[in-house]
Amino acid sequence: MDDQYLDAFIRESEEEITKLNNSLLELESDPENREAMDQIFRTAHTLKGNFGAMGFEGASNLAHAMEDLLDEMRDGNMSVTPEVMDLIFQGVDEIEAIVGQIESEGQANTDTSETVTQLRNVLEGGAEAAGGAAADSDTVEASADASSGSEFGADADLSSVDIDVDDVDRVAYVDVDLGDTDMPGVDTMFAMESVEEMFDILATDPDRTDIEDGDYEDTFGLYLDTDDLGRVDAELDSVGQISATAVEDVTDDIVSGIGSDGSSDAAAEDEHSVDEIKSVRVDVDQLDDLHGLVEQLVTSRIKLRRAVEDENMDSAEETLNELDKITGSLQNTVMDMRLIPLKKVVGKFPRMVRDLSRELGKEVDFEIEGEEIELDRTILTEISDPLMHIIRNSLDHGVEAPETRVENGKPPQGNVTLRASRERDHVVIQVEDDGAGLDVDGIKKTAIENDVRSADELEMMDNSEIYDLVFHPGFSTTNEVTDTSGRGVGMDVVHDTVTRLDGSVDVDSTPGEGTTVSLRLPVTMAIVKVLFVQVGNEEYGIPIKNVDEITRTDDIQQVNGREVIKQNDEIYPVVDLGGTFDVPGRKATDGGTEGGEMLVRIRESERQIALRCDAVNAQEEVVVKPLEGILSGTPGLSGTAVLGDGNIVHILDVVTL
Repeated sequence: MDDQYLDAFIRESEEEITKLNNSLLELESDPENREAMDQIFRTAHTLKGNFGAMGFEGASNLAHAMEDLLDEMRDGNMSVTPEVMDLIFQGVDEIEAIVGQIESEGQANTDTSETVTQLRNVLEGGAEAAGGAAADSDTVEASADASSGSEFGADADLSSVDIDVDDVDRVAYVDVDLGDTDMPGVDTMFAMESVEEMFDILATDPDRTDIEDGDYEDTFGLYLDTDDLGRVDAELDSVGQISATAVEDVTDDIVSGIGSDGSSDAAAEDEHSVDEIKSVRVDVDQLDDLHGLVEQLVTSRIKLRRAVEDENMDSAEETLNELDKITGSLQNTVMDMRLIPLKKVVGKFPRMVRDLSRELGKEVDFEIEGEEIELDRTILTEISDPLMHIIRNSLDHGVEAPETRVENGKPPQGNVTLRASRERDHVVIQVEDDGAGLDVDGIKKTAIENDVRSADELEMMDNSEIYDLVFHPGFSTTNEVTDTSGRGVGMDVVHDTVTRLDGSVDVDSTPGEGTTVSLRLPVTMAIVKVLFVQVGNEEYGIPIKNVDEITRTDDIQQVNGREVIKQNDEIYPVVDLGGTFDVPGRKATDGGTEGGEMLVRIRESERQIALRCDAVNAQEEVVVKPLEGILSGTPGLSGTAVLGDGNIVHILDVVTL
C-alpha cells in the first residue's frame, strides 16, 4: 500500500476519532442534542467507509455495527443510557487501537468480532442488554489482563514491586505449588527460608505475611533475582516442601512496567497519551506566498551570481539587500505554516476527563476556551503530556468528591477549565479548578519531611513560593497511590518541560476555592534575536528579550564582598561571565576589574542580575538548537547557534546561570 495514502488515512482517522469522542461526550451530557447525534452518525459512517476502502475489514465491521446502533438511537428506537455509551466508547477505543496498530505495523490484526457481537446483541435486545454486554466486556478484559505477560500470574500489580533493575541480573517469576499439606503456613515458612538461602526474593504475590499465614489459593508467586533462569528450577526441586514450580523470565515486563518513581503507571499514562503531531494543514494562500518567495529567491540568486562574476560589487550589495528581505519573508511564512491550533492536542482531553471522573467517582464539567490559539508544532507536541499531568492532578487532588462538595456548600459537580490566550509573542495556558485548593500546611510538612526546605526557610517564604514547591521532583502531599496520580511524578515533569521550551509555570491557589496552574510559552522557538557579547576569546549570545540595559562597569560597588550595581533602588548582583565559564584571555578577574568591560542588565522579570563581559558586539537573529546528550541541562546554557562564518556560539540561559 502506498505510504502516502496510508499516512493520509491514519491522520484523517485520528481526527475523526477525536471528533467522534467529543460528539459522544456532548450526547452523553445532553441526550436530546440532535446536532451531536447527527455529527456522531456522520463520523461513524466516514470511519466505516474509510476502513472499508483501505481494506481493513475488521475495523470496518466494527464501525458499521456502531453506525447501526447509533442509527437506532438517532431514530429514537434506542435510549441513550450510560451502559450503551460505555459500549460505544469501548468500540471507539478499539478503533483507535487499530489505527495505532496500522501506523506502527502497516496492518491490523485485532479481532473485533466480540465487540461487534456485543453491539449487535444490544441492537436486538435493546438498551437493557447493554448492561450485560458491558459486564461481559469487563470479564473478558479482566481475563485478558490475567493472561497477559505470564500465565502464572506475573501480571501482579508491579506498583508494589520495589525493584531496582540496575542491581538485578534477571527477574524470574516462580509459581510455587506445595501440593497437599496439613500445615500450609508452617510448610510455606520453611520453604521460603530455603529459597532465601539460594536466591534474593525481590517480591511476593500475595504479600509475604499472607503466604506464611497460609492465606493464598493453590499456589503463590515469588519474584527472584537470578543470573541463570535454568538454575531456578533445579535449585527449587531440592526444597522438600515444594511439590512443583513453573518459572518465567519477567525482566522485560518489570522494566517496562515501572515508572520513573518505581511505580507501574505506564498503562495509566498511555491510556490517554497524545501522539506526536506528524502532519499540518496548510492554507492554499500560504502555499502561494511560499511559491512566490521561492521564485524571487531563484531570481535573486541568479542576479547575485552574475554580479559576482562581473565583479560588480554595487549590484551584489543591492541583491544581497533583496535576499535579506526575501529570506525574512520566507522565514515568517514558514514559521506561520508550522503553527497549529491548540485543539490538535487538547481535543482528546474531554474524553480523558470523562473516563477519569467516572473512575474517581466525581462529577466534573470540563471546558476548553481558546482552543484556536496557535503554537509551533514542536512546542505543542512537547506540552501535551504536561497539560495532561496538570488536568489529572486537578481531577484527583483538586476537585472534591460530590458529597464533600455538598458538605462545603458547593454544587456536587466540579469545574475544570483549560483556557488559552495570546500575549504578543507568547501564549498563556491556564488549567483552573474550583476544588479544595492547595494545602499550605501539608506542603510545608512534606517539604520538611523530604528535606526540600527547612522550617526556618519555610517561615520566610510567602504562599506563592510555597506553592512552587510542588514542582520539586518526587514531591507529593498525598499518601495514597492511585492510577490517576499521587506518585510524586508529574508536576516536576511540567516544570522541566516548560523551562526547556523557554517558558515559565506558576501556581496560584485559594484554600477552599480552587487552584490555577499557568503556563507561559513562546509561540515559536526556532529563531531568536540575540545580543552577542565578547568574553575573552569567546563569544556568547543573550536573548534580546531578556536584556533590559547595557552600561559600563563604572557603577559597580562592593557589598559584603560581592560585586553589585544599584538601579532604581534595586540591587543587582554582578555575574562575571569570564569567571563563570573559565574563559581564557578574559579581561575581568574574580574580585576586581581592569576597566573597559560592559554590563548587560537582565530584565527583573527574568532574573535580577547583571552580566559582566569584555564587549558588546552586535545583535542578530539566529537559529537556536537545544543542547542534547550529556550537555543537555547544562546550567547557564540553553543551546547553540551556528553563525554565517561557521562559528558556533553558546546561547545563555540567564535563569540557570
